[in-house]
Amino acid sequence: MDESLRAQIETSLTHLDGLIRRGRQLRETLATDPTSKSAIAATRFWHEECGAAIHQLSGGSKAHWLARSFSEAFLMRSADGAAVEGTAPDVIVDRLLTVLEQAVTSLTRTDDGAIITASTQAPPPHRFDFVHNLELRPVLEQAYIDGRRALEFGDYEMALLTSAGILESIVTDALEHKGLDAMAEAGMPAGKIADWSFEARLAVAEKMGIIRGGCARLPAAARAYRDVVDPTSEDGVKTAVSERDARKTGQVLHVVMRDLNPGR
Repeated sequence: MDESLRAQIETSLTHLDGLIRRGRQLRETLATDPTSKSAIAATRFWHEECGAAIHQLSGGSKAHWLARSFSEAFLMRSADGAAVEGTAPDVIVDRLLTVLEQAVTSLTRTDDGAIITASTQAPPPHRFDFVHNLELRPVLEQAYIDGRRALEFGDYEMALLTSAGILESIVTDALEHKGLDAMAEAGMPAGKIADWSFEARLAVAEKMGIIRGGCARLPAAARAYRDVVDPTSEDGVKTAVSERDARKTGQVLHVVMRDLNPGR
């Protein structure tokens, strides 16, 4: 077997194993409390991840048996076989687990090869391929995943802090790549970039045309995220980050990611 294909299969198996483990945990939680809002939100996110994995493994073809199995997992059949709505969440999770296990079986078979029909194609680019610091890319990728998960679970403070941290990292990377001379022409503050405030980095990046005006919508809580890791009011009561601010920060992050990588 070609080494690149072997590596791709091993990567897929690792990803599937993680999805299966999380799915089993969700199934147990939903079986105990099917109305849990946090579990339902986490399940939706898991559905999306499963769908993305199945899409890749089936080569993007909806006619592929794996893609069809994934779609059918969401249907409930009546006595005459017709599709009806109302399948319980834990039942859907159980069905999707079966689909994922079938994918694992197919990937590990040697008689008919892997189900990855597009195995000769290059893997899809990661979200942060535009980042110049190669060591930073996997860190940002994991942080992005963690931030989305925090948002789905309702941990809005963590979601906002993560999105703001990613935003500062990618803007800083872009500034460093441009170099000191270009930053000096844009009226950069004194000192090293590491000493600049978050606001200063955004302002210089906008002056240089690296990013556009999307950061104007950045919430105050995100702009001050360095100082509000444990935000408290004057009376000592912790101030909760709102869902609106967390989602808006994530939206601004996506806008800036498009600015830095127009072809994505």
